[in-house]
Amino acid sequence: MKRMVKLSAVAVALLASAAAEAAPLNGMNEIGAALLACWTPPANSDNSSVTLSFSFKRDGTLIGPPKTTAIHVSGDDKARKAYIDAATKALNDCLPLSLSPSLAQGIAGNVFTLQFNSPKK
Repeated sequence: MKRMVKLSAVAVALLASAAAEAAPLNGMNEIGAALLACWTPPANSDNSSVTLSFSFKRDGTLIGPPKTTAIHVSGDDKARKAYIDAATKALNDCLPLSLSPSLAQGIAGNVFTLQFNSPKK
């Protein structure tokens, strides 16, 4: 059991190191692509989408929680909440972003909007 804990700690350290070594993002399109790379839609959510709006600090973290600005999810309130939670989790799992100095200088406080989509059938 102790060996597994050590291996897990090593894996976490390697992942953190890889994230730290990632090239800084230089533009808003790169930010969107980086965030969507963390996105996995909930099961059985075809043709669904949610749009979140949020703002970044210069260090690549969020200023407050994201806000849902639009949602299209078939199903009940539970399905809608699960979809919003999955999008919010994807956003938080990608943070902090590594921003280039010039992007970090101009990004603070600006509202960014991103749509998280499920595959269309």
